[in-house]
Amino acid sequence: MLEKLFQLKAHGTTVRTEILAGVTTFLTMAYIVFVNPMMMADAGIDPGAAFVATCLAAAIGSLIMGLWANYPIALAPGMGLNAFFSYTVVGSMGYSWQVALGAVFISGFLFFLLSIFKVREWIINSIPLPLRSAIAAGIGLFLALIALKNAGFVVDHPATLVTLGDLGQPAPLLAALGFAVIVALSYRKITGAVMIGILLITGISLLSGISQTNGLMSAPPSLAPTFMELDLRGALDIGLVSVIFAFLFVDLFDTSGTLIGVAQRARLVDENGNLPRLGRALMADSTATMAGSMLGTSTTTSYVESAAGTAVGGRTGMTACVVALLFLLCLFFSPLAGAVPAFATAPALLFVAVLMTGGLVQVDWEDLTEAAPVVITALVMPLTFSIANGIALGFIAWVVIKLLAGRHRDLNLSLYALAGLFVIKLALFS
Repeated sequence: MLEKLFQLKAHGTTVRTEILAGVTTFLTMAYIVFVNPMMMADAGIDPGAAFVATCLAAAIGSLIMGLWANYPIALAPGMGLNAFFSYTVVGSMGYSWQVALGAVFISGFLFFLLSIFKVREWIINSIPLPLRSAIAAGIGLFLALIALKNAGFVVDHPATLVTLGDLGQPAPLLAALGFAVIVALSYRKITGAVMIGILLITGISLLSGISQTNGLMSAPPSLAPTFMELDLRGALDIGLVSVIFAFLFVDLFDTSGTLIGVAQRARLVDENGNLPRLGRALMADSTATMAGSMLGTSTTTSYVESAAGTAVGGRTGMTACVVALLFLLCLFFSPLAGAVPAFATAPALLFVAVLMTGGLVQVDWEDLTEAAPVVITALVMPLTFSIANGIALGFIAWVVIKLLAGRHRDLNLSLYALAGLFVIKLALFS
């Protein structure tokens, strides 16, 4: 049955190898079951329901990817997009989390349509690589600010907006320790470095009495507070157009980059460098996003941590199915997730921020017409607490600077259209 489903022999792998790869991938991305519910709770969502939604969305997405697309790529609610959901759409813009879930569903549906009609290539090819790198870096800096805030390193100040927190408190000290442990273990290529860091700091906080737990295992919490609570009508508000676009845009590039990058490392591309069954993989991602929004969580996307599984031999969808089963088992460990304090997940956010800002190395810093929009995009996101604002101002800056510099040949119709739409959005709905 497994051979028929996954074509193990054709891919040069075995059941044992695929199981090992699945466990490896899961350990590298399981931190999301601690981080995501906490971020969803900041948007007003019941943390128990958010925990269940996170596990189920990851399981559903990974199963679809494994069984239908037959790729060793796991899915879960994406980092960065969950921050955008909680701190921008709900926190800064003032929309309810029900409306935000509606926006996530619509973005997933649009992604699904783009995958069916194969518009994805046109969109990706029309957006300059430096801007894509800037968006990833900006999201990373946004996550870094949230991490430093949650750890108590950064606090508000009436004169300077932000300042250094009280480093004599346990929270920033333990967060700093956790970050150092995660970085060191990752450098040593220890599987599950992020997970180990979170659990280590949580263990220290429990033993020292800083935080408490109600046990290790229990029946899964109720999903009722969030199940099918999305507000589609509210999400169709004209002011949410840029929000839906931001969800769609970031997910599109994040998913495409992950799929291509992991597939190339695992040598799953054909002789022309193309990814077979790419359409199925993209539809698996978009379907998981729609399912996740109905369950009660932000955008579900492909995880680059899947490369850890392919590094130990994962080549088929069986790897993703193993990840899905392990996420389902996580449903019974909700007390452990509830015991993890914010300063224990902060190091994970900061570590992800480090990885995401690495894309800036691809920017030609000698070309000021590219460097300036990149810096604007990356800085505006954390400083305005909005991924959408960073994307909007980045596109506008790119087009205006290129035109004034006489570099109109670097522009295309889609860039003009997007910049124009963003100008209208900022003028009328900011």
